[in-house]
Amino acid sequence: MKSAELISKMTLQEKASLLSGGDFWHTQAIDRLGIKGYMMCDGPNGLRKQEGSPDHLGKKESIKTVCYPSANTLASSFDVDLEKKLGQSLGDECNREHISMLLGPGLNMKRSPVCGRNFEYFSEDPYLAGKLASAFVEGVQSKGVAACPKHFATNNQEYRRMSGNSIVDERTLHEIYLTAFEMLVKEAGPKSIMCAYNQLNGTYLSENKYMLTDVLRDKWGFDGFVVTDWGAGKGPAKGVEAGLDLVMPGGPKDHEKAIIAAVEAGELDEALVDKAVGRILDVFFWNDDNAPKDAAPSNEATSKADYELARELAENSAVLLKNNRVLPLKKDKKILFVGEFAKTPRYQGSGSSHINSICVSNALDAAADRGVSYVRGYDTSNTKDSYILREEAVQAAENADVIVIFAGLPASYESEGFDRDDINLPREQDKLIDDLAHTGKKVVVVLHNGGAVAMPWIDKVDAVLDMMLAGDAVGEATVRLLWGEANPSGKLAETYPIKLSDNPSFLNFPGEHGNPVYAEGIYIGYRYYEKKRMPVLFPFGHGLTYSEFEYSNISIDKDSITDQDTVNVSIDVWNVGRYAGKEVVQLYVSENAPRVSRPHKELKGFKKIELNPGESTRVTFTLDKRSFAYYDERLHDFYVPSDDYSIMVGASSADIRHTVQVHVEGTVDLPGNFITFTPIEDILENRKGKEILGPVIDKVLAANDQEGGNDESLGEAGKKMFEKMIKEMPVLSLASFGMMSVDDVQKLLDQINSVVE
Repeated sequence: MKSAELISKMTLQEKASLLSGGDFWHTQAIDRLGIKGYMMCDGPNGLRKQEGSPDHLGKKESIKTVCYPSANTLASSFDVDLEKKLGQSLGDECNREHISMLLGPGLNMKRSPVCGRNFEYFSEDPYLAGKLASAFVEGVQSKGVAACPKHFATNNQEYRRMSGNSIVDERTLHEIYLTAFEMLVKEAGPKSIMCAYNQLNGTYLSENKYMLTDVLRDKWGFDGFVVTDWGAGKGPAKGVEAGLDLVMPGGPKDHEKAIIAAVEAGELDEALVDKAVGRILDVFFWNDDNAPKDAAPSNEATSKADYELARELAENSAVLLKNNRVLPLKKDKKILFVGEFAKTPRYQGSGSSHINSICVSNALDAAADRGVSYVRGYDTSNTKDSYILREEAVQAAENADVIVIFAGLPASYESEGFDRDDINLPREQDKLIDDLAHTGKKVVVVLHNGGAVAMPWIDKVDAVLDMMLAGDAVGEATVRLLWGEANPSGKLAETYPIKLSDNPSFLNFPGEHGNPVYAEGIYIGYRYYEKKRMPVLFPFGHGLTYSEFEYSNISIDKDSITDQDTVNVSIDVWNVGRYAGKEVVQLYVSENAPRVSRPHKELKGFKKIELNPGESTRVTFTLDKRSFAYYDERLHDFYVPSDDYSIMVGASSADIRHTVQVHVEGTVDLPGNFITFTPIEDILENRKGKEILGPVIDKVLAANDQEGGNDESLGEAGKKMFEKMIKEMPVLSLASFGMMSVDDVQKLLDQINSVVE
């Protein structure tokens, strides 16, 4: 009501002014009506609030604050409770800094491991990304701060990201690249969505009515406002018509003037302008009503609490990839730290998410009281002395029991704005690890990376602890994990391939002139590697702990359901190890006899539990229609085929411990309009088609058996061959082979089509 009343009092110029920024980070103020300018801020992994002259890519200094682990790291926690806790903490900080909207999180799928911005995105799996993003947004918005998830959608590379055209088929778009956004909208209700720079199937996202209105608002029920990525606005009138509300950043009044001119020329309905203005005002008035008015500024106590949260997140997200009983480190062992990152760790990504940290811990200082020795090993800024530094490390290793090598990707290797060339570590680091692995000493590798990396030395080292980009508390968290004061519990949120060319997008990334064809379809990440039966370095969901967990007593509360029902799956998990620890229990679903191409299995549930030695708990998952569905382009929606389904529970996508079966009966018919040349099996896939045509086919098959129509020497193979031949024939063949008349075939089709329509 408040927004509608204000809009009725506005001039066209005032309304148009609200549809683009007042400056780089604020909406336009209208003093005459008491409308203030509301501030937005980058910050999925910490606030990047700039004061004074701003910029978008983080080149100019922002306020000092705590940097949390990046999204790729946080996703490996598989912990929705911690993600919500992070959102709450950032919401509080926004209120202390008078920020009304936080830009994030990033939900884009990891189509290729070399996308330069993968460190800002959660996962290759839409279910995992959707659940984590929903928890984060709930946390932020519980504090009265609007969240703005991004980048909607198919923004999966940095090369020509502002102009490229992502060419994606409808099923792939909805099943892989939109599912996380859909879950987020329906479960958490974000107040804003940021549209991407790129085109989707020939239309820029800022002008894409199908995406911004038909899907986002009409299909999913989104009731917030859409803002562009900074500089992504194109045609002002086209944007408003498509469902775009706010163009950022502010600057010249070109956008405002174009809106006014389009309305006055009758080319743009002013009612659409009013709707856009109303959506923007509704969100910021919600902020006024829900954000605390007396939030005290940040201080030493809040910074300390934020740092402790950053450490908790880092410890819960780190992934122990390999461990030949060398970790946790023993206090009586002589430890050698090797590598520049032990002293100056890589702990965050570059670009618009770059945080001006208050304090960054490093492993060398954090282990100062543990008697470790240190050599540099490599120089990320100067490789000419690599041989000398390696030799120093090899000599120092003579006096050590265990060598801990700190390696990873320098900042120059991955950033917003460009994609990686490959997934390799710097050559001098690989050589260093290889040389030290030949010393005969125990070797542990600690990685700092924003995405998947190759490990040609993996069989030669004893342990690998992947810290990824762990934020300000990286050093302290690493040391606690190495010595067992914290137990690793992260699981990979993306597959680590053996080499880049194994990736399914390899031949189509980044596409001709930056126009990628998503030819791999739904098969990204583990969906592809499992379907192809291709070995990987480390599979999706993989991660070790210092504990051991056993799974037993799987059960299901219903053997058969319809797609309108839910089913509960339960399993006992027992800590049989010597350490208290956390386990991520993962649930995957597979259709047993799919008629369309479907992944071998898909993640449809996960829970992180904590158990003491000898303790057990029963974990229960609830599955609904979407747990069994795929997106069907004939229906333009998700569809559940009637079939038996395998429900698999385990410790990773490649470590399934127990499986149960459930039959799911679909209640929705696929569109028909069948003709005489439609294959019989396509008609039988339709529920009413099966009801009407199914008995006819059963009689044909039975008659063939009775008449001895199969070669007896072929046995069951002969029966199967005949059944396949019949079901794959056009339905008209029933007449061609004298099984029924042409008129009877047409009557049967008329009966089915009338029901379907």
